[in-house]
Amino acid sequence: MNRSRPLMSRSNRLHIAQFLVLTLVLFLALPDRPASAGANLIANPGLESLAADGFPVCWEQSGWGANGHTFALSTDAHSGARSMSVTLTTAGQGDRKAMMLEDTSCAPNVTPGHQYDLSAWYKTTTANTVMTVFRHDVAQGWVYWTDLATLPVTTTWTKRTVRTPQIPANTDQIVWGVTIYGNGTLKTDDYTMVDATQTVPDESCSAGDKCVKGDWQVMPFQSSVRAIHAVVLRNGNVLLIAGSGNDPAAFAAKTFTTAIYKPGTGQFTAVPTPEDLFCSGHVQLKDGRVLVMGGNKDYPAADGSHGYKGLKNSYIFDPATSAYTRVNDMTAGSWYPSATVLGNGDVISLGGLGEDSHGMVATQYFNSAQQRWLGLNEANQTWNFWGLYPSMILMQDGRLFYTGSHVFGNGTPGSGASIYDYPTSTITPVPGLRKKDERDQSMSVLLPPAQDQKVLTMGGGNIETNPDAHRLTDLIDLKQASPAYTAGPQIPQGTMTGGVAQTGDQGKMYVSAVLLPDGKVFETGGALHNRADPVYEASMYDPATNTFTAGMATDPVPRGYHSSAFLLPDGRVMAVGDNPGNGTFDKRVSVYSPPYLFKGARPQITGLSTPNWAYGSSNTITVDGPILKAELIRPAAVTHSSDPNQRFVDLPMTVNGNSISLNLTSNPNLAPPGWYMLFVVGTNGVPSVAKWVKVG
Repeated sequence: MNRSRPLMSRSNRLHIAQFLVLTLVLFLALPDRPASAGANLIANPGLESLAADGFPVCWEQSGWGANGHTFALSTDAHSGARSMSVTLTTAGQGDRKAMMLEDTSCAPNVTPGHQYDLSAWYKTTTANTVMTVFRHDVAQGWVYWTDLATLPVTTTWTKRTVRTPQIPANTDQIVWGVTIYGNGTLKTDDYTMVDATQTVPDESCSAGDKCVKGDWQVMPFQSSVRAIHAVVLRNGNVLLIAGSGNDPAAFAAKTFTTAIYKPGTGQFTAVPTPEDLFCSGHVQLKDGRVLVMGGNKDYPAADGSHGYKGLKNSYIFDPATSAYTRVNDMTAGSWYPSATVLGNGDVISLGGLGEDSHGMVATQYFNSAQQRWLGLNEANQTWNFWGLYPSMILMQDGRLFYTGSHVFGNGTPGSGASIYDYPTSTITPVPGLRKKDERDQSMSVLLPPAQDQKVLTMGGGNIETNPDAHRLTDLIDLKQASPAYTAGPQIPQGTMTGGVAQTGDQGKMYVSAVLLPDGKVFETGGALHNRADPVYEASMYDPATNTFTAGMATDPVPRGYHSSAFLLPDGRVMAVGDNPGNGTFDKRVSVYSPPYLFKGARPQITGLSTPNWAYGSSNTITVDGPILKAELIRPAAVTHSSDPNQRFVDLPMTVNGNSISLNLTSNPNLAPPGWYMLFVVGTNGVPSVAKWVKVG
């Protein structure tokens, strides 16, 4: 046989084999190998193929509303012969989009749970430009999903890449494009979409039941005050307000208390408390100080001549000085008032009892710029009674959604839920809420992410008729043209004192629901009846699947009336309070570690370009490894199963190794101004400890 080269010796072959094996071992051992670039999933990405109508194949002229606009093809292209051009000349209602066609043959196919990097080259003359995504739901058809990023003005061709959140369940295709909603011209070209899903590390966990149930710890100390109100401050400490603490003797002695709790040290520091702030309202202002409004002017008279009286006083608590400062009075006394921060940083307060013990019907409005409550005739009025602690959630269009969650007795007349438009003083009923007169101390949450605009209302009872609390949940999509509640999954059942299992339709009131950094909702605490019969049960609700996972670890401390649970910056959940019918108050403090804290190392945020974030901005962080997602969570200001300002804002990512740009929404109604906890979540599902950033 003729050979063109000599045979290798056995020794040489052995050395080469050893070298190849060693090279392979070293390659496999590399910690974060970059994924290879995937195929571009977009049909006609360079816009070069034209359809019969002269517009690019698989692309459409999209948008809505009354506005002057033109679509065109331009020879000013990033590459090739053409780009798409959209011009708005009289921007009014709505927008216009250069959008992929919602068509089976054109829309990219996707896999639930995967993430994709979306890229486009663009020029725009208006800052009102965003990257927009729609998804095809196998049950609902094509639906709006999210706006991923605001695109800055640029006169030169600029590439923008943004990573999607994980594709939701029941989604098989997406389309996306660039939206313009202000006067100007947008040009786009050369679109790409690649699968950017990162390998999930081994999720083995050696912590036993904690891996799936989490774990509660009762602290070896008690709260120094009756913690009826809890506010997480921008420095990570917790403001606990008692006032008289539902103790008439303390009220008579003018013994009003507040404490600052430091989770890192377990220390409580007393704060001089100027009035009885028992059953006041509270909310963080955009500078991180806390506006406290109303409270208790008097307890019910022994002769029945009057009930609880609302206080007009209002104060601002400053975390920097640990002190209250009085601002001007509200226009009316308020005991159990709501407090919702708006997209401009102002605050609306509704409901409660007035100084005459009757329902307070005025709309009370705190002007953040002027640092004062507006006069009665300065604020828009509807003269509507909203009940006590009505849960008023800010919607993305600036209106308020009254969820039906409230405190004490029946719901409001009619459907029990509504949408309130402050500028026009109009109230629109919302149908579908079941057992609307048994939503006393239910809890409502704006589900993660806030961009989805879905609210879940859980449980409830009625302290006046005192039936068994129920286990119903109702879900609403506020993006719909005519939103209506639909039935959600039932709250899992637990046990009562002595280990007696709940049966039938038994559920709970005094529900606590906490948004977690992994995008789930932890539900805990509650009781079957008015200030009696605590329920030991906790579950995890997943907004992506609309299901509860039962059997989470339960707080060994009863958590009924005047209890609260809230997220700490380290990703744990703290629970305080219980005030049963015999008048005692449980001051024990419990802390819950969710299952994610037992599943591996935390990701680290090693750098933050700035803590001050403008709307529509891209903000760079550095991390120590692959990241699944990032979000902002507004710190808690909770009492009586009510925290209408609680929200989780998704931050679409632009990923460049360990440098990640986080894209903040341009809509302040989705993320009202103030201090937020910034979390990142690793590919193992474990969240970081939060960094604090100031939005707006």
